[in-house]
Amino acid sequence: MDLKLINDQGGDVGAVAASDSLFGREYNEALVHQLVTAYMANGRSGNRAQLTRAEVRHTTHKPFKQKGTGRARAGMSSSPLWRGGGRIFPNKPDENFSQKVNRKMFRAGIAAILSRLVQDGRLTVVDNLAVDSPKTKILAGKLKGMGITDRVLIISPVVDDNLWLSARNLQNVLVLEPQQADPVSLIRFDRVLMTKEAVKSFEEMYA
Repeated sequence: MDLKLINDQGGDVGAVAASDSLFGREYNEALVHQLVTAYMANGRSGNRAQLTRAEVRHTTHKPFKQKGTGRARAGMSSSPLWRGGGRIFPNKPDENFSQKVNRKMFRAGIAAILSRLVQDGRLTVVDNLAVDSPKTKILAGKLKGMGITDRVLIISPVVDDNLWLSARNLQNVLVLEPQQADPVSLIRFDRVLMTKEAVKSFEEMYA
């Protein structure tokens, strides 16, 4: 399949050949959902810490006598049934949230996301995107010339200092290399701006 190719001024300069298996795949919502869920779960850290009944602050003194009060018998205030008591199965910092995703599933999920971007018209391929000096105004002008005013993910095979520093102060712009592109970033942004060389890099990695 062919993808429309523009220059950094927004002018049409032809088309670039792209792999059908990567950019023309049928969308699999269940697979993409599983991929995004696993990616976000693998980024979680076990930082929750709850206390057992042995760890909460309590006394071993019996709260009230065993019989004659009409209440259920109780031996300690650390009981999980009581307010301020310990948890029966507490969350601990060593909890593991990771989920396994097979390589074949990951490749198919990325292809489904890229194909959906093409179908929705959210993927733009530019011939070359270079910034001569690290100035935010220059990059903002190029994006405006290409008709991109939404949140945009820029994918370039080589992110030099000029491009990185120019995009750093733009709130709705993120610059990544192809190997850094993740499922969440590809979905989260309204538009994806990809250079012609980045398309080839994606084909080498996933097609």
